[in-house]
Amino acid sequence: MSTHPEFRNVAIVAHVDHGKTTLVNAMLEQSGVFSEHEEVADRIMDSGDLEKEKGITILAKNTAIRRRGAGKDGNDLVINVIDTPGHADFGGEVERALSMVDGVVLLVDASEGPLPQTRFVLGKALEAKMPVIICVNKTDRPDARIDEVVEESQDLLLELASALDDADAAAAAEQLLDLPVLYASGREGRASTTNPGNGSAPEAADLQELFDVLYETLPEPTATIDAPLQAHVTNLDSSSFLGRIGLVRVHSGVLRKGQQVAWIHYDDEGKEHVKIAKIAELLSTVGVTRVPAQEIIAGDIAAVSGIDDIMIGDTLADPENPVALPRITVDEPAISMTIGVNTSPLAGRGGGDKLTARMVKARLDQELIGNVSLRVLPTERPDAWEVQGRGEMALSVLVETMRREGFELTVGKPQVVTHEIDGKVHEPFEHLVIDIPAEYQGAVTQLMASRKGQMLSMDNTGDNWVRMEYSVPARGLIGFRTTFMTETRGTGIANHYSEGLQPWAGEIKDRATGSLVADRPGQITAYALQQLADRGSFFVEPGTEAYEGMVVGANNRDEDIDINITREKKLTNMRSATSEATVTLAKARTLSLDEAMEFCGQDECVEVTPDILRVRKVILSSTERGRARARAKARNK
Repeated sequence: MSTHPEFRNVAIVAHVDHGKTTLVNAMLEQSGVFSEHEEVADRIMDSGDLEKEKGITILAKNTAIRRRGAGKDGNDLVINVIDTPGHADFGGEVERALSMVDGVVLLVDASEGPLPQTRFVLGKALEAKMPVIICVNKTDRPDARIDEVVEESQDLLLELASALDDADAAAAAEQLLDLPVLYASGREGRASTTNPGNGSAPEAADLQELFDVLYETLPEPTATIDAPLQAHVTNLDSSSFLGRIGLVRVHSGVLRKGQQVAWIHYDDEGKEHVKIAKIAELLSTVGVTRVPAQEIIAGDIAAVSGIDDIMIGDTLADPENPVALPRITVDEPAISMTIGVNTSPLAGRGGGDKLTARMVKARLDQELIGNVSLRVLPTERPDAWEVQGRGEMALSVLVETMRREGFELTVGKPQVVTHEIDGKVHEPFEHLVIDIPAEYQGAVTQLMASRKGQMLSMDNTGDNWVRMEYSVPARGLIGFRTTFMTETRGTGIANHYSEGLQPWAGEIKDRATGSLVADRPGQITAYALQQLADRGSFFVEPGTEAYEGMVVGANNRDEDIDINITREKKLTNMRSATSEATVTLAKARTLSLDEAMEFCGQDECVEVTPDILRVRKVILSSTERGRARARAKARNK
């Protein structure tokens, strides 16, 4: 009788805020991972500061849940769970996570149902012919509609299956309808295969039925312990003690501490190279922590150290039989932006200590190591680089992370990555799904028309709400969210996923307002703000230091205006009857990083420092900007 544990490797996927991380917390607690008196965080898998603040999962993470005696013949069962991002912008993390698992749990909100960004992950799972288990979460919501959500989820699976080019994959996907459906309340730590009814938690006392379904439905890893070693590097981490750490899934053979392995890696041109390397340290996952191990058998997931330049997609193999596993590939980037050193007159005074081009380039190169969906390309300037990613949020998270690490940066306006096909320019398009109160239908229709959106359908979803679906260029969604939330008074819900490349849709106007631009350096005065109050809204307060070319507000009209924001009231020996009146100014609008990036015009960028964010003109001098406009006008004639 074998004494080796059995393995089940599963990814939990869902839309943002449908309860993935909360459910994983409950699974860990009920598996005895935490000690009796240990304090457990609400979302222990969301360990990053940005993940906690935004309430979303950004990085795919793994945890191991050991069920004593739950396998065949009384062997232990180890369930390796990958908690994946729900946002399409972090699709690179999702694709990498799917290479580690043999099945997927689709977690859907009992009220909202499967939302658009779920499609991306499901499509990838179906292409890989993985079983998909539907789990309806939050069944105890007062507005739950469980039966309709199950039907919508199954319809989605069938729709994605019919779109597959692979006939075998499509046939396998249709068989998913025969898989059991789970009903859960992650917050209560309960799950059952019996529908509890709308607004009720499952009758089960715990998550045992969830564990049973995972064991019975997910395939055991097709791995052979006696075969030559093959382990795939799927993620990277680092430690001040161990250096770079590679997260690997062992597909065959046994990986041992101190073992000599064939390290199969690739150069910049994709050419394969083989070197002999030694596994200095081997770590297995227990709960959410890594512990030293002597060996890891086929089917399990582990961490290795000792190979300084190990990269995602590399293979660790038997030195006598070095056979590489397929490289991990992800979809092409859709959005790009320029990231460079801070070149404003106030550079070095924003609280940052990382100011040089060498530091910025080293940090971007470091990001490439663990982010397979990112690309960094040179530009005409030696101190700036074009960074390409899957979406606007993914790039803004990178910039915000660097900002918190002490970098001062100049960040350009997000742009789309275009492709030339048959001599014509093509751009990425998105399928946008909007849910809004019916009273805002006209405003949103007008907004989408200005962004080249083509309406695909419009349905009344009840309670005076409307669902509208559009096909829209990805660049039409740059800066869209803030305007959309303003037009719908914060009530609208918008989600989107990639539709691939389509011919260039024509010019799209950035925004309806222009910029108020400081025409000289100096300290901003309350008097100047009061005199210019009718021009628009401001981003700055009295006493703030400004420089020429700094954008200090939004103009009410659709043109840029250079203004004297440092003007002081002239002193005279005459006393005015209203001289003692208090100056009342409208509160300045403070822009977040996302809002600043959305506000930027084509000739603007964002100055990013740890202490402050500023929107500015790329060309600071008003005289030089005028000459540049004249040259551009002459070229267009």
